[in-house]
Amino acid sequence: MSDECVFCDIVRGTSPASWVYQDDTVVSFMDIQPITQGHMLVLPREHAVLITDINETAAMRTFRVARKLAAVARHTLGASGINIIVMDGEAAYQDVPHFHVHVIPRYPNDGFGLTFPRSYEHPPARAQLDAIAAALQAATQPATA
Repeated sequence: MSDECVFCDIVRGTSPASWVYQDDTVVSFMDIQPITQGHMLVLPREHAVLITDINETAAMRTFRVARKLAAVARHTLGASGINIIVMDGEAAYQDVPHFHVHVIPRYPNDGFGLTFPRSYEHPPARAQLDAIAAALQAATQPATA
């Protein structure tokens, strides 16, 4: 755990939280600035800033718990939809440097929305998409010696 992380303080019990779920790997509590009613955060107990910093087992466990809590929010709070969002890095609006998943229950006319850039109206050509896909695919292949 980090000595300078508010989420680590919560996990340690030195900062307050409204707990939703706890196990030996993952915890969940209510977001103190909820976007909608029932907005929860799900995170591994282990400190890691980015999704690539956390071990795969803890990352997958975090998403399994988020999925479970999404179903609970639909049933218990009457949410008609759920956004599951990871803000990974400063450019992605991550404001607490501890990997976490937002589970945001959605309701008709709840006021939350996403804004897309102007480029969204003009999708790239297939050749550009193919070039990006090829670069990403090549990066996933094991190196040969």
